[in-house]
Amino acid sequence: MLHAFLVVIQIISALCILVLVMLQRGKGAEAGAGFGAGASGTVFGARGATTALSRATAIFAAIFMLNSLALTYLSTRSHEQRTTILDIAGQTQAPAAGASRRSNLAPPPAPHGAPAAAPGGGSAPPQPQK
Repeated sequence: MLHAFLVVIQIISALCILVLVMLQRGKGAEAGAGFGAGASGTVFGARGATTALSRATAIFAAIFMLNSLALTYLSTRSHEQRTTILDIAGQTQAPAAGASRRSNLAPPPAPHGAPAAAPGGGSAPPQPQK
């Protein structure tokens, strides 16, 4: 449950970082501000957009990094405790040599033409042919 929650936080923080980086202006955009291109960036004020977007990007980057460390810790810790069906099968004791799981059941049918097994476990005496 915690692992799934952290994965969702990881995806959301990664998408937020992606969007915030795409919204920020590059260093070359400042050169165009002298020719009138800077007027469209005045929503947050003269320096407000750069500062707010940079700060938000840094916060989401810190969340992403801490979340990555938490996911790594959880995956290595839960890997030690995880048991698979092969681990469980390896812990059970194998039956002793010669012992059969079907010892309390009827013996399997004999092949065609072979004598049938006697109930006591030995072979039945040969049947006279008619």
